[in-house]
Amino acid sequence: MTSSSLPVIRLKPKANAAAIRHGAPWVYDNELVTDRRTKAIAPGSIAILEDAARAPLALVAVNPSSRIMARVLSRDVSTRIDKTWLASKLQRALALRSKLFDAAYYRLIHAEADGLPGVIIDRFGDIAVVQPNAAWADVLLSELTEALTDVAGVSCVLKNASGRARGLEGLDDVSTTLAGTAPSGPIPVPMNDATYMADLVDGQKTGLFFDQRPNHAFAARLAKDARVLDVFSHVGGFALAALKAGATSALAVDGSAPALELALKGAEASGVADRFDTRQGDAFDVLTKLNEEGAQFDLVICDPPAFAPNRKALEAGLRAYERIARLASPLVSEGGALVLCSCSHAASLEKFRASSVRGIGRAGREATLIHTGFAGPDHPLHASLAESGYLKALFFRL
Repeated sequence: MTSSSLPVIRLKPKANAAAIRHGAPWVYDNELVTDRRTKAIAPGSIAILEDAARAPLALVAVNPSSRIMARVLSRDVSTRIDKTWLASKLQRALALRSKLFDAAYYRLIHAEADGLPGVIIDRFGDIAVVQPNAAWADVLLSELTEALTDVAGVSCVLKNASGRARGLEGLDDVSTTLAGTAPSGPIPVPMNDATYMADLVDGQKTGLFFDQRPNHAFAARLAKDARVLDVFSHVGGFALAALKAGATSALAVDGSAPALELALKGAEASGVADRFDTRQGDAFDVLTKLNEEGAQFDLVICDPPAFAPNRKALEAGLRAYERIARLASPLVSEGGALVLCSCSHAASLEKFRASSVRGIGRAGREATLIHTGFAGPDHPLHASLAESGYLKALFFRL
């Protein structure tokens, strides 16, 4: 399709066209002239975005069903969005990861920051798991799959349709195999000297969280000869790295029995099962019970799901982060470390830190902040999109 045949959408006069020119990747529905013609554009269509004076701004993917009605694909409106274009984005992303990692286990595409808005691709050796969280990516999914197998050389591509993002785009929740044969069970993933077991078919999100890799590594530096508590552990993220670094014991707490079963298998694969234990249950309840038992640990990590997934949930989310800090602090031995994490993009670093410090103080503990961690370099930050810098990890010495 040539640019002259593409539909055109236009910013309202009061919309901030300069922000788009300077790199902002999203255009919300209330910034656009949404007449009957615009609303009739099929979700996932490619269109030309103009400013109020009808000057072209960018080539965008349109979804009238989403609050983010347009996502910038290219500043050059003559660009053809096809398999070749997709391959160029994948090649650029792969070139960076190949420099950063010795083994092919990483996030290959981090949405807007890698030039493919709404698209997440995690790589597990010769398997890639794709989350096409925007309508345009769903429309071009076969081309994306072909480009992925050509560029990355993977033999299997899985579509993961879980998560709220696809629902916000009006997309289905059907996960499937796009190329090759899906693994018949969990696969081993090497990271920070440990071996994690990832369920790529039925696991949470894409099966494993690569974003915490550098924070696992920093925590592991504090773990030698330590008793470790890993709360919201999923498949044993912090616990297994700590045990490989010389922790004397680690207790993993999670509400998911399947996740803890994978954590146990990871401990066995890592050769640390004799020092590893699990406890299933609600994290708040388990923390309360551990306090009642008088339990003490040298390193406590709390890595909860997003308590503040959006602005409406921010205040309740900040109270939850404060409560976690208050419950976890008494479990940390004198001179020990407390690691508090947030993956809520709506909670800024400053607000999350304030809630955490307040919770520590309410527990009667004093703390110094020794390190602030973020997502790894395979989760790059889009310079004009604060939401892409969602992960924060605060390392306190109590």
